[in-house]
Amino acid sequence: MISNIAEDEDKWLAEGIAGIQHNAFYMHRSLDSNNLREALKYSAQMLSELRTSRLSPHKYYELYMRAFDELRKLEIFFKDESKHGCSIIDLYELVQHAGNILPRLYLLCTVGSVYIKSKEAPAKDVLKDLVEMCRGVQHPIRGLFLRSYLSQVSRDKLPDIGSDYEGDADTVMDAVEFVLQNFTEMNKLWVRMQHQGPGRAKEKQEKERSELRDLVGKNLHVLSQIEGIDLEMYKDTVLPRVLEQVVNCKDELAQYYLMDCIIQVFPDEYHLQTLETLLGACPQLQPTVDIKTVLSQLMERLSNYAASSAEVLPDFLQVEAFAKLSSAIGKVIEAQVDMPVVGAITLYVSLLTFTLRVHPDRLDYVDQVLGACVKKLCGKPKLEDSKATKQIVALLSAPLEKYNDIVTALTLSNYPRVMDHLDNGTNKIMAMVIIQSIMKNSTCISTADKVEALFELIKGLIKDLDGFPVDELDEEDFKDEQNSVARLIHMFYNDDPEEMLKIICTVKKHIMTGGSRRLPFTVPPLIFSALRLVRRLQGQEGDVVGEEEPATPKKIFQLLNQTIEALSFVPSPELALRLYLQCAEAANDCDLEPVAYEFFTQAFILYEEEIAVNIH
Repeated sequence: MISNIAEDEDKWLAEGIAGIQHNAFYMHRSLDSNNLREALKYSAQMLSELRTSRLSPHKYYELYMRAFDELRKLEIFFKDESKHGCSIIDLYELVQHAGNILPRLYLLCTVGSVYIKSKEAPAKDVLKDLVEMCRGVQHPIRGLFLRSYLSQVSRDKLPDIGSDYEGDADTVMDAVEFVLQNFTEMNKLWVRMQHQGPGRAKEKQEKERSELRDLVGKNLHVLSQIEGIDLEMYKDTVLPRVLEQVVNCKDELAQYYLMDCIIQVFPDEYHLQTLETLLGACPQLQPTVDIKTVLSQLMERLSNYAASSAEVLPDFLQVEAFAKLSSAIGKVIEAQVDMPVVGAITLYVSLLTFTLRVHPDRLDYVDQVLGACVKKLCGKPKLEDSKATKQIVALLSAPLEKYNDIVTALTLSNYPRVMDHLDNGTNKIMAMVIIQSIMKNSTCISTADKVEALFELIKGLIKDLDGFPVDELDEEDFKDEQNSVARLIHMFYNDDPEEMLKIICTVKKHIMTGGSRRLPFTVPPLIFSALRLVRRLQGQEGDVVGEEEPATPKKIFQLLNQTIEALSFVPSPELALRLYLQCAEAANDCDLEPVAYEFFTQAFILYEEEIAVNIH
């Protein structure tokens, strides 16, 4: 069935092209003999081929381009009055006698182009006449191509600043009015296409409409090229009129495409200065419009604009760009009640990217975006949608990549709250990303409070999370994770012994919750970190200052004894034995013979009770 339709279309197209070629041949003969009436007769017959309703937009475009090429030759003939002997005013009247309206209007647009160029009438009068006359064709496809032709032949004849057609009677406003009117009528025709033909499948209909979108969008491109449109005119006239048409058409395809066009064709400076107006239209769009992509593209353009020059950054603060974007995103999410979670998170990722590029010094803005995301996720179960979790990881990774410093992320109160909404598997992946960032940038974590906050972020690697027992883990993955945690512990350091001891105590508190499989990986780096502190304090017993007992080797060795004892119960007796001996050697170096004796005693007991028994 489909192949039959395609074959029929090819046949109809071939017939149409043959008709155009046949009449074009006689039109050329008439042009060569300077016979105006015959030329008009055959050109009208040629253009009658465009009256067909049987072709798809793609095939109709092929037919239109054949006719378009012939009309360019006809226009050249019209320009030379010495050949046809008819004044341009008379010619403008003459072509209006063509029998059928479609050929008549194509000829009228062609002569109108020459009429404007002759300057025998104000450009605005001819343009107004043409754009209103074209209302005579209301068939969507035929009307769109006719108005596209009008736009094509008139674009270099608009009364713009510095053009040959600007004058006392013709102003930039006339050019703007003409293009806006043509755009409005074309958009109405384009939207009406969805109601054409009761038996046409919706999917095919949308595909055909999509093929014609650029015909409508070219009007916005023409507007953007008009030199005389300054910020004031854009703000007061152009943008409100365009957005009015976009909102009122209530068509998903048109709204998405035209919003995208506005963002792409007009200058970034104009977007920044009219942000409130542009964003105000977003919640009014149809709920099915992919507004997240539109807003993401807008924020990307504004980010690039901010990056282009430091001089424009004050403008972003002056117009309160972040506040307006944040508010608009909230309203869009509220208005589009069926928007999936991944859509909302994607918007927050784009807003965060914008914030990090434009206001990297405003950590309060960054935390505000994370907080808005938490609010959206609040009350929902942990995310299991792969696309949503991927966006959350992107959201959490962005500050790490920007600042190259986990310490900055640790100051963001909403950062761990966002992580809590990840499923256990993804939570661990994100924890690994955090550790890799620390290792890559050689970030030193220097206070117990920061260590506490960090362990809260990576708790998925430190202990079993609810519903995710360690036994279910792949052995190789588990080893990689725990080796990463072990390397991380070596990144904790402070010159102040008191603070360093607090760090060691904080690490011990967390790793002791890890269970028997994790301790053999995490205890050794803690022991060696503590022994490094002992060597720094060697020979010091310290006087008690204030209420707290100071960091002393003896105090640290007590802590180490307790830690290794926990390891011996895992059981990992051989590892515990080696660590006891390391501590005994260190205690001996500090001239703490009783302490060294205690470690040796523990080592021998462990050897006799656990290791020797297993050997025999």
